[in-house]
Amino acid sequence: QVQLVESGGGLVQAGGSLRLSCGASGSSFSGNRMAWYRQVPGQQRDLVAVITSGGSTNYADSVKGRFTISRDNAKNTVYLQMNSLKPEDTAVYYCNAKVYYTLSYFRDYWGQGTQVTVSS
Repeated sequence: QVQLVESGGGLVQAGGSLRLSCGASGSSFSGNRMAWYRQVPGQQRDLVAVITSGGSTNYADSVKGRFTISRDNAKNTVYLQMNSLKPEDTAVYYCNAKVYYTLSYFRDYWGQGTQVTVSS
């Protein structure tokens, strides 16, 4: 199994920055696809950013140019650097790991989430 713990959320003014961290344990971190999602109460959980085991990244259109996902395999940690924050970025942010046990079988693991609130 995989355990994920997010940290770094908080309250910030519009235009400010935050860096979220997600520490992983219980599996081979370097081989996992890692992602950040966010969810507003009453709405779906949306993909924000993803980084593959090979280091390639992808972002939701709403955060391109403002957010950067990265990983430090030595520390078993994935980060989300959030710059130029907007009130619409307010959400609970979740760390996700997609763990492949075989080439065709995988399972998703989730952290508990960390609240990000951007005030105007």
